[in-house]
Amino acid sequence: MSRTIIITPTIDELFIAAAKEVVQVVLDCRKAGRDCRVALAGGSTPRGLYRLLTGAPYRTQISWDHLRVFWGDERTVPPDHQDSNFRMAKEALLSHVPIPASQVFRIQGEVPADEAAARYETVLQEQFNLASGEIPQFDLILLGMGPDGHTASLFPGTSAVTESEKLVSALWVEKLQTHRVTLTPPVLNAAKHVVFLVSGVDKATALQVVLEGPADPARYPAQVVNPPTGRLVWLVNQDAAGLLKRKSMTSPV
Repeated sequence: MSRTIIITPTIDELFIAAAKEVVQVVLDCRKAGRDCRVALAGGSTPRGLYRLLTGAPYRTQISWDHLRVFWGDERTVPPDHQDSNFRMAKEALLSHVPIPASQVFRIQGEVPADEAAARYETVLQEQFNLASGEIPQFDLILLGMGPDGHTASLFPGTSAVTESEKLVSALWVEKLQTHRVTLTPPVLNAAKHVVFLVSGVDKATALQVVLEGPADPARYPAQVVNPPTGRLVWLVNQDAAGLLKRKSMTSPV
């Protein structure tokens, strides 16, 4: 596995780099004659990407009717709640592009977390035609990272970080006093492409540890994402990259 780190001077350039990654993955899927299965991320940085994809030139470069949209995680709130990852993606992207509603698969955050996780696992099994014990292989998973090093809803000190059997986990996040529902490490690491979007000076300390520090995924869960056969890309703006010792764009791991 090789890890590519792309550092952009500005947040706008990060969005452009991310949009090009998305377009390329979708084009590759179309060349292979199949739909493209993408898991979206929540958060402010992905929102900027989603908005960019709705305009020229990216909007017309994506075959929206051949896209199948999923989510990497969700808050336990209704789909119209201001904290919903689904609502954010709908308002920033999905309501502005011609993607069929039947190809959008949200996590049902309005039901109890355990039930939402079980339902979403069933959705994955059905949409990926999985046999028992198989893991879905997304064409692209978009991820963010918090200042504490969490990604999706894999938070420090939670059992979801070490989950190895379930496809979807429900977990209690003590510091937020809330439940979350998230894809698990086996699913994240089975993807063909994983793209992290990280911006802001508040992420700099965690990013330096995640990329250059010792392995400690219990404290910095983003370290658990290391797809053995997939492509891992970190798109980072200069503010977030300020503490990185190595400034090279690509580093083998």
